[in-house]
Amino acid sequence: MSQEPPLWSPPSPSTTQTAHFLRHINTAHGLTLADYNDLWQWSCTHRSDFWSAVWDYEQVLGDKGGQGPYVDESRTPKDNPLWFQGAELNWAENQLRHAKTRPDDIAIIQVSESCDGYQAPTKRMTQRELYTLVGRAQRSLKKAGVSQGDRVGFWGGNCLEAVVTLLATSSLGAIFSSAAADFGTEGVVERLEQIQPEVLVVTNGVVYGGTPRPLLAKVGPLLEALSKPPTQVVVVDHLPEEIACTPKELEGQVKRWDSWLDSEERDTEFLRIGFNEPIWILFSSGTTGKPKAIVHRQGGMLLDALREHHLAGDIGPSSVFFYYTTPGWMMFQYLISSLSTGSTIVLYEGSPLKPEGRLWDMVDELGVTVFGTSAKWLEYTERAYPNVREKHDLGTLEQILSTGSPLPPSSYDFVYGKVKKDVLLGSVTGGTDVCSVFAGRNTNLPVYRGQIQCRMLGFALDTDAGPDQPGELICTQAFPIEPLGFWPLHRSGFSEDQVAAAKQRFQESYFKGDGGVWYHGDYVQITPSRDGNSGGLVMLGRSDGVLNPGGIRFGATDIYSVLETKEYAEGEGVEECLVVGLMVSGGSDEKVVLFVKMKEGKTLSEGLVGKMKASIRSARSARHVPAKVCSNP
Repeated sequence: MSQEPPLWSPPSPSTTQTAHFLRHINTAHGLTLADYNDLWQWSCTHRSDFWSAVWDYEQVLGDKGGQGPYVDESRTPKDNPLWFQGAELNWAENQLRHAKTRPDDIAIIQVSESCDGYQAPTKRMTQRELYTLVGRAQRSLKKAGVSQGDRVGFWGGNCLEAVVTLLATSSLGAIFSSAAADFGTEGVVERLEQIQPEVLVVTNGVVYGGTPRPLLAKVGPLLEALSKPPTQVVVVDHLPEEIACTPKELEGQVKRWDSWLDSEERDTEFLRIGFNEPIWILFSSGTTGKPKAIVHRQGGMLLDALREHHLAGDIGPSSVFFYYTTPGWMMFQYLISSLSTGSTIVLYEGSPLKPEGRLWDMVDELGVTVFGTSAKWLEYTERAYPNVREKHDLGTLEQILSTGSPLPPSSYDFVYGKVKKDVLLGSVTGGTDVCSVFAGRNTNLPVYRGQIQCRMLGFALDTDAGPDQPGELICTQAFPIEPLGFWPLHRSGFSEDQVAAAKQRFQESYFKGDGGVWYHGDYVQITPSRDGNSGGLVMLGRSDGVLNPGGIRFGATDIYSVLETKEYAEGEGVEECLVVGLMVSGGSDEKVVLFVKMKEGKTLSEGLVGKMKASIRSARSARHVPAKVCSNP
């Protein structure tokens, strides 16, 4: 690796939260840790002490459950040990704790795209208002019969009501799961059929690219397809009714959000439950089978968000944090989790590309300090909107975060040359599997071209190929954000065979042989340590066969399940399909190519190709549609 000078260095490293925390550890444990590398090494070899210190330093609301140790450090990731046994806390209570001390601070800003006939308002909600609204939604969920361990689903746009639904669900000890508005009915059925939510909250539509996209016409077929439909379906009127057009057959089956909310404004209650209890289920497409229903533990999600946002990112009450995401991506939870620091979060529902400067406009209009996006969006901006600095002030902007796919060196050149010089550009990697960041940004460390800054505290990351060699990213020691498993975790409305199959699939997804280490599916190279950074990471791609066009990850099975049907096999003469990822743009992106083998006497016509693409778009999303469909003789 070259020894190029850093593109950015922390202006005052001794005042960062990481520096404060290092001094806290030295004092509490009688140590002389000198830099980030020392702190990272200690956090990996003293995991119980480290995560206990995060709890104390961040002043988590709850009972830590004794004096420790807080995990059996002899257990491996494959053992998936329990953490903080005896602890009791509530994730939502910690997200809303600033309502008591800073009630008039803005907690959420919602911005939505407009269209002809509809001017979407910008909404602001204070900490006190959010706290109150969560309490009203919580009581409505309780009236619907939701209690600890039950599931609540959300399908729709990136809006205030999505955040409130998540917080209200968590306040009861129930389990949240969500899907984006652009998901096709079949994709949502595959998810909800696995988890069987008691209540489903749906937005009536969204606007994307200037075009309204009503959603409620999909709800009827969804309910018919589920073997156990939700007991209540609640509709959020995101769009005016004249645009959303509620189907008549739904009128008697759904409740409207505003009338569904409990009318009383009493104090919000929080059920404190175990550290290892589930908080949400995220879905990730594997290379085979249905989407993986990944269950995350509430205590791990809380502690690690505080480590990530506050300790590593210096996000706090003066921060305005925006991440372009949808409720179908883990960055939705990542963004909302920063409420625990007292920051303002910004929700945006709409296209990030029309007009090209829309998201940069939001930085100036809203005073955004931390701006999150994808590597592919930065690459697109470099081509379509290159002179950002000439058109925008960006005076408040302190950090730009990027994820979804590797950030190429050219994007570092673009950001520092055309966007802003005095900004931390933080490429991060983690993913849905851990709902967090394994390696990423730290305000205490410099930024080098083409490299992720560091391995995050508390995660013993390495490669399976040895020092300085490209290899698969592994985590060699147990960590508290390891998923509890795949749903279902136990027999509660599910068969013994279903539980056993979920356990087996979990083991097969992340572990190989008898070593006990976690295999993450990323192909990386860890660079030698510089400036005490513990070694940066160069992302080289995926190692597990998952497709990743434009930074959107999904499995080939998502396409196979649409096309391997009686309609295509018998009606159209399709014999076999093969989906592959073709690397383009010098290896920084890939295109999905579908090869189709037809039965004897049948041909792959343009009409059939169009039908296939339409089926995939309808069942999955526009992002699943192959870039090219080819005949395989």
